[in-house]
Amino acid sequence: MSAAAAVAAKVAPAAVRTFRKPPRIRKSLKYDQHGLPIPHVDIAIRDIGPCRLREHYYTTLRDDLMYMTYVHESGHRPPPRQIRLRFDPNDPYSKNRRNTPVGGDQLGRKPAPLSTPQTVVQLDRIVLHTMQKDAINNRSSLIGTIAAFRALSGETENGGGRSSRSGVEIVKGKKSVSGWVRPGLPLGCKVTLKGPKMYDFIATLTEFVFPRMREFNGIVLPPASSTMRTPSGVAGVISFGLPPEAMGLFPQIEVNLEAYPKPIGFHVHFITNAEGAGAQNRARALLSGFQIPFARK
Repeated sequence: MSAAAAVAAKVAPAAVRTFRKPPRIRKSLKYDQHGLPIPHVDIAIRDIGPCRLREHYYTTLRDDLMYMTYVHESGHRPPPRQIRLRFDPNDPYSKNRRNTPVGGDQLGRKPAPLSTPQTVVQLDRIVLHTMQKDAINNRSSLIGTIAAFRALSGETENGGGRSSRSGVEIVKGKKSVSGWVRPGLPLGCKVTLKGPKMYDFIATLTEFVFPRMREFNGIVLPPASSTMRTPSGVAGVISFGLPPEAMGLFPQIEVNLEAYPKPIGFHVHFITNAEGAGAQNRARALLSGFQIPFARK
């Protein structure tokens, strides 16, 4: 060792010169149902970069929606309507009788929450759902559908170390329908998107799929004369369907189109936190801010 190297070794701190052995695992690892070891610490994959649409919502769109959907209310709200049942629940003669409220449940007249910064409409999750008729006789026909949904969503069960991720779920029959559907019979599949993947799916729709779809002017709106006092009118859920030929327009599918021989159509459900009267209009205003078009026939 030269003199310069000896001096450098003396000057360098002990933490740089010392290489300690990794700690020994004192107890055996547990294994999950797939035979994979479960680490002793929680491992979760975080976002590696900012999400463009999410930043757009919190910096621009949220304030605009607050301004567009604000409803000023002076004074206190009237007390809610007292629900009166048709029959006396304490009457033994009507104990097992269907006891509906007088005047209906009035679900379509549910008032909207107060306009505050905490109640501004925002996107909660996106659900992709499809039903395959061929799966009734051959359940292996769902393999291509599951692979396509995994490619579209990028979701897997407990993906990224997050237990809230359920991945692609198999939709099964709940009751028997005249010998056609049996309880527990696989009928289709669905997947739930949350967080950055939810916004990435919207960006893919608006930038790659919708511009290349022929004869697509936008999500069809109900007639202007239709009433909004319905259970769907007070729920902030926007749903529409995509035809089978639209699946090949997604970049995740288009790059390896031969792996999916049979294109499938599926439904897209945008679930927001809007509720009460005018929830559909607030949810449509939110999606319009994400460049999702709407059209009325």
